Amino acid sequence: MIREGDKIAVGVSGGKDSLATLYTLAHLRQMIPVSYSLHAIAVDMGWPKTQWSKVEGFCRALEIPFTIVPSQLAEILFDIRKETNPCSLCSKLRHGILNSSAREAGCNVVALGHTSDDAIETVFLNMFYAGRIACFKPVSILDRSNLRLIRPMLYVSERTTRNVAQKLQLPVIANPCPANGNSKRQAVKDMLAGQVQMDKLIHNRLLSAVKDLWRSQS
Repeated sequence: MIREGDKIAVGVSGGKDSLATLYTLAHLRQMIPVSYSLHAIAVDMGWPKTQWSKVEGFCRALEIPFTIVPSQLAEILFDIRKETNPCSLCSKLRHGILNSSAREAGCNVVALGHTSDDAIETVFLNMFYAGRIACFKPVSILDRSNLRLIRPMLYVSERTTRNVAQKLQLPVIANPCPANGNSKRQAVKDMLAGQVQMDKLIHNRLLSAVKDLWRSQS
């Protein structure tokens, strides 16, 4: 995923997954024989009273530049468009802003904090609501922006990032989105959680199936 001389823009939402990704990539610099630099970028949704000061301090302690990109996405999605299930559109808009900001910062790579849970849930979301079997890949090339998109935590479970965030006391920002906990993805997450309660190995089997899908797409 990471090559010599890469300048990696890490998308930081303020959630546990993205902060764990940033922490991991920061410390990985001292552990692998590849030289790369990091730049944390947060796309501010425009929610009132969102405070980035603790995240900024966290980045300063890791010696990583931090950029906040203001937007009015919250107003556009909920006040103007009045979206009832905004997650897909929100993701596309945020990633578009993130990619543009990464290029402006001189980065050639964008890192996202997707976990194995995200990958598994995405397969089910595509089957249920798009009628296809598909999932994002660990590494993708964005031709339009000439960026390489990587997901370093894709083999890591959300449970792990949650435990890491708690143990390290990462400066997680509460998600104020009205759709949080009431979305199609949350419905799939709840369904899978029920299956895991009956069989603790289901997550591993589903991840193996997703890996087979990636191999078939390569």
